[in-house]
Parts: sequence; C-alpha cells; structure tokens
Amino acid sequence: MKKNTFYLIGGSIALALLVVFWYSVELHNPLFIEIAFIAGIALAYLARRKVTGIINDERDVKIGEQAMMRTMQVFWVVFCAFSIGAVMQILYVPTFPRPPAGSPPPILLGSRMIGYIQLGLLCLMIFLYVGFRIYYARKYGDFETDEE
Repeated sequence: MKKNTFYLIGGSIALALLVVFWYSVELHNPLFIEIAFIAGIALAYLARRKVTGIINDERDVKIGEQAMMRTMQVFWVVFCAFSIGAVMQILYVPTFPRPPAGSPPPILLGSRMIGYIQLGLLCLMIFLYVGFRIYYARKYGDFETDEE
C-alpha cells in the first residue's frame, strides 16, 4: 500500500476510536476504549509494515515539512476558534430561571460535547495532513498514484 493510503487508514482508525470512546462513555465502561485503543495501535503498526515505496530523500522530507506546516497553520485557527467558543459556553452561567431540581447543570452537558468535538478535531488534523501531503507531492512532482 502507498503512504497516502496508510494515512487514510490511520485517520479511519482514529474516527473508529472516537465512536468506541463515545460508546464507552455511554455505557460508563472504560474497558471498551482501552481495548479498542490497543487494537487500533496494533492495526496501525501492522498497516505501517505493509507500506511500500518508502523513500526518505530530500523531496520527501520537503513534502512532509510543507504538509505538516500547512496542517498546523489551518488546524490552530480551527482549534482556537472552537476553544474560544467552548470557553464562552463553559463561562456562561444561567441566572434565571434555574433548572429544575435533579436535572444536570448545563455546563456538564456542554463540556461533554466539547470533549467529543476535540477528539473529532484531532481526527480532522490527520485528514488535513493527508490532503496537504497530496497537494505538495503534486506540486513538487512526487505524486504517488494510489491505484492498487
């Protein structure tokens, strides 16, 4: 398999782990996510061993550097915008009317979703990297065709 296929598999594993994490939280059982995380790392390791055509020349290093730099430039803007909104949501304290007795406070519901969205953003980072890697590989003339 080619490197870009491996990166897409890695992003898919991360998304699957996000779903398993959500399921574990819903069941209040951390064992599911712990086992899934170990299995995901094992799958990533096995997939990494199947990658062919690994060349570490200057062009490949340049493509990797450019892709990572652009990924971080885009991602920090998205992540900061989300974090500002999350802080605003956490700091919001309702004054009137008070929630009925026995209902969870609004902050807990919001902060629970914040964690899911942050994990989703980390998955987005992987897909951003793959996209920029494909773009810079084409730009610098080292595009790998992923037709297997």
